[in-house]
Amino acid sequence: MATSKELSKKAAAAGFPWARLLFLLGALVVYRVGAHIPVPGIDPDQLAQLFRQNQGGILGMFNMFSGGALSRFTVFALGIMPYISASIIMQMVGIVSPQLEALKKEGESGRRKLTQYTRYGTLLLATFQGLGIAVALESQQGLVIDPGLGFRFTAVISLVTGTMFLMWLGEQITERGLGNGISILIFAGIAAGLPSAIGGLFELVRTGSMGTLTALVICVVVVAVTYAVVFIETGQRKILVNYAKRQVGNKIYGAQSSHLPLRLNMAGVIPPIFASSIILFPATLTSWFASGAEGGAVVRFVRDLSASLAPGEPIHALLYAIAIIFFCFFYTALVFNSRETADNLKKSGAFIPGIRPGEQTSRYIDRILMRLTLAGALYVTLVCLLPEFLIARWKVPFYFGGTSLLIIVVVTMDFMAQIQSHVMSQQYDSLLKKSNFKSAGMMNR
Repeated sequence: MATSKELSKKAAAAGFPWARLLFLLGALVVYRVGAHIPVPGIDPDQLAQLFRQNQGGILGMFNMFSGGALSRFTVFALGIMPYISASIIMQMVGIVSPQLEALKKEGESGRRKLTQYTRYGTLLLATFQGLGIAVALESQQGLVIDPGLGFRFTAVISLVTGTMFLMWLGEQITERGLGNGISILIFAGIAAGLPSAIGGLFELVRTGSMGTLTALVICVVVVAVTYAVVFIETGQRKILVNYAKRQVGNKIYGAQSSHLPLRLNMAGVIPPIFASSIILFPATLTSWFASGAEGGAVVRFVRDLSASLAPGEPIHALLYAIAIIFFCFFYTALVFNSRETADNLKKSGAFIPGIRPGEQTSRYIDRILMRLTLAGALYVTLVCLLPEFLIARWKVPFYFGGTSLLIIVVVTMDFMAQIQSHVMSQQYDSLLKKSNFKSAGMMNR
């Protein structure tokens, strides 16, 4: 006789979504192959030298998100970032635009229109960014083999096509694979650089550039921070919600209780991404301007400004922390509407004990959300600044950034939840089929 654990394992294996997993793996293979198809007209040696000089700037950050595609200037160099930026812009515009707000309430048809508008925005942003990158590369001496209109046209078409293909691939992963497709692609880009980073760490220890004890301390810190991120990301503040007695037809349903879950970090990984972009973008521009100009008082000021905004500097850490806290509050207010939540509770006959429905419920949720957001913002700031100190103190050979760590942890947790959901749904369907067969057999008897 098989034990209950063995039966549960067999049932889980039978209900595992193998077809979705295989589709996901095939999509990731396509993504990694495309990340090695270069755009023509670039000198690879000069490009590698440029990225070595700007490793800690905004180029290094976007290169990390693209899985190294930007440093090789491939067709996937822009990555999926234009789509993410377009989605955030659509959310921000939806707050001030009554037309977009009405589309959100139209259900599936409204969602399709918003998705279509987001695709158009992605196309415009990708075109603008691709043209900007092409012009910036032409300004670097000897980087572009044959600069001119032909190179710009080829580069823009290649980069825009790669971004639109990644957007489509992400949507297909969401529909036919496992997890959120866009998040999976970003996760794959970051994870692609981990093996070489770990190899670089071992190489430093082998050559004596870093002590064995220091490497062990770095590994322990990485594990500890990862554990803390997993622990805090699962944290919730549950607000007790009671439902009044209600009559449906001839039946009267008694009072029930439920919970309104509020996550500690509701903004997710958006605040550090935006904060990094805002802080590193002017530093990168000033470094390019200073490197291509002659000496003088203005140039020296620009060089000093660029150096003070570089990662590891006190001014950079201070501005980075302020930007993260600001975007945590801003994006939380963007994705969670306490007034709308209070109205929905009131319409469904629900109330928070001791709080009057309507405006008072909205203010009560706002107070709780304010404290949660403050704690979440401090947590995200600490997670993002600790790797900065590691890089500055011990010259860690890879960008162990808080943004990348948050993305890896959150996407992994979401992926595991998706697998469990599919397994449970398939087991539930199989149980329904068995019960139907049994009921049909009893009726035949």
